[in-house]
Amino acid sequence: MGNANSLSDEALVAGVLDGDRPTLARAITLIESHHPDHQRRAATLLDALLPSARPARRVGLSGVPGVGKSSLIESLGTRLCDRGEQVAVLAVDPSSQRTGGSILGDKTRMGQLTAHPNAFIRPSPAGRQLGGVASATADTIALVEAAGFSTVIVETVGVGQSETLVSEMTDCFVLMMLPGAGDDLQGIKKGIVEMADIVTVNKADGDTRVTAEHAARDYQAALHTLRPRDPNWTVPVMTCSALTGDGLDTLWEHVERFFSVQEECGGLARRRAEQRIGWLWQQLDTALRSRARQADETAVERIESAVATQAMSPRLGAQHLLDVVFDA
Repeated sequence: MGNANSLSDEALVAGVLDGDRPTLARAITLIESHHPDHQRRAATLLDALLPSARPARRVGLSGVPGVGKSSLIESLGTRLCDRGEQVAVLAVDPSSQRTGGSILGDKTRMGQLTAHPNAFIRPSPAGRQLGGVASATADTIALVEAAGFSTVIVETVGVGQSETLVSEMTDCFVLMMLPGAGDDLQGIKKGIVEMADIVTVNKADGDTRVTAEHAARDYQAALHTLRPRDPNWTVPVMTCSALTGDGLDTLWEHVERFFSVQEECGGLARRRAEQRIGWLWQQLDTALRSRARQADETAVERIESAVATQAMSPRLGAQHLLDVVFDA
């Protein structure tokens, strides 16, 4: 397939706008690169595509490992693709902290969806980015929108701060729960539930159906005690089964109703504006990290070592890192 360097900027732009999958993959590889030249090309590419991008429905999906996120995405995504939707799945994998490589293979786990002509799946290693969310995910959303995808599903690793970050870069945040996960309500992370626009209890099939329905009622009751994220939207709590497909149509009906309500009240426009500002600061953070290491890798390692051994406070270390950047 080659790489992005084998194509001119004009060819990359044209290929993405035409929805050419190999070119789209090359463009994403380009924006994921930390090489300074690649970063400059990526910025030029994104600016060129921005006027042509058609906003898609951005749906975040999170839940603890083992809740069945990949299975649900494959079942739901296949249904949408069969209806003629163009679906992009951005799955941020747990990564090796030593190599930064992807451990899990979403294309393997979502074999049926991967083979669908209307689907595009991009697994990305989370690396060391806070919360496990790849730093280029926001830009990748912009790329797949420019390529004509009408629905973008961002799957998180379901740990740390990834839920917060994904909720900030998507429009509708779906939180998946396990039935009978123990300590029911006490096991709910209040902050995560407060971010949810839709809550669904998966694995509502076979022997766990009754347990799932009971858990859904408990979660619904718990939500009444929390401050709603949006005064114009009441968070629905439901059950589903990624295995049998039960409840998936209802889940997507909730998603569509959410977008309808948000468009009518102006909430969607506000969320998109907040997303763009969030992406701005995320890019600044990434740029500062990169610039510091480019300026003086040895000095950065020395500061990191001093902070690690408590010879220097993190606050003072941050100030020294800024000096490295601005003195370069």
